[in-house]
Amino acid sequence: MQIKCNILDRQFQMYQSEYEEAALRVLRSGWYVLGNEVRQFEEEFAKFTGRKYCVGLNSGLDALIMSVRALGIGPGDEVIVQANTYIATVLGITENGATPVFVEPDEYFNMDASRIEQAVTDRTKAIMVTHLYGQASNMAPITETAKRYHLAVIEDCAQSHGACFRGKMTGTFGISGCFSFYPTKNLGAFGDAGAVVTDDGTFADRIRMMRNYGSKIKYHNEIEGVNSRLDEMQAALLRVKLAHLRTLNDERIILAKRYHEGINNPKVILPGVRDGAESIYHQYVIRCSQREDLQKVLEQNNIQTQIHYPIPPHLAKCYAYLGHKKGEYPITETYADEVLSLPIYTGMTFAEQDYVIDQINAWV
Repeated sequence: MQIKCNILDRQFQMYQSEYEEAALRVLRSGWYVLGNEVRQFEEEFAKFTGRKYCVGLNSGLDALIMSVRALGIGPGDEVIVQANTYIATVLGITENGATPVFVEPDEYFNMDASRIEQAVTDRTKAIMVTHLYGQASNMAPITETAKRYHLAVIEDCAQSHGACFRGKMTGTFGISGCFSFYPTKNLGAFGDAGAVVTDDGTFADRIRMMRNYGSKIKYHNEIEGVNSRLDEMQAALLRVKLAHLRTLNDERIILAKRYHEGINNPKVILPGVRDGAESIYHQYVIRCSQREDLQKVLEQNNIQTQIHYPIPPHLAKCYAYLGHKKGEYPITETYADEVLSLPIYTGMTFAEQDYVIDQINAWV
């Protein structure tokens, strides 16, 4: 048996006729950029998250960059961010000339809220939270700290479509919820796509202008903008998947539960979920101090795994100028050395999953 880390076409096959109908609808419409499909997706996704506004963009990275920029954050400013996130989160800060201030993660791989206050300086302008691997972060103390120090909260929701903290969906705690719809995401498009959700009408208008060359009306450029528009085809296909997202998330939750109940190898640390938080298991991430050995054995048995992420941003070559050294963030670096993402995807059969579980349990 051969098990890939992710198989995208099974989800397509589940709703193939709906996707094909949506694609043909766009092709036949004669309108391919900023049209009816984008407007309807924005309305539907805003309603799904519980926010007033949604602005469709080219990618999740653009959502992060533009959110920071729309808040006027730039050179000389600092943004607090967790140290074990994917580099895109940090790029959202540095692409605006601001400085990332790293904070260690907690046992759930998310930002350790108890460490934020000590990272605040008179240059701090925002806290950028990542709901990593699909689990909602500990938002109550994070938002309390932000309020106390008058800091904006930007949420990186690239992996948490539909996950809630105390019944409130990720992306609705700060001024900006930034989503990626990269094909591997729980709500994935068939190419690059992203969005910002917010309750602030002025902020939403600014993001809309920024995505379209800084204009509300063609050739009337009010601010310096970019070209970052969600296209009609991706919007139409996302509308199909959004209609089924709760079912797709529930499937991942069932698979995660089976992993949790089935894996009993004492060398493997299983992921936990914080009280009050939900995970939609964008990834099912275990920890193992002998990760390379385990990964090699699984590979020999035709099981593909991935490491999210082997090099923390503070040790990335591109951020050498920040002056961070190995050992500065020991929890983050331990996670980078130990985490391993197991196969989990829409349409994964129990037989496929049982094979993964059996091989992990048999590893000595």
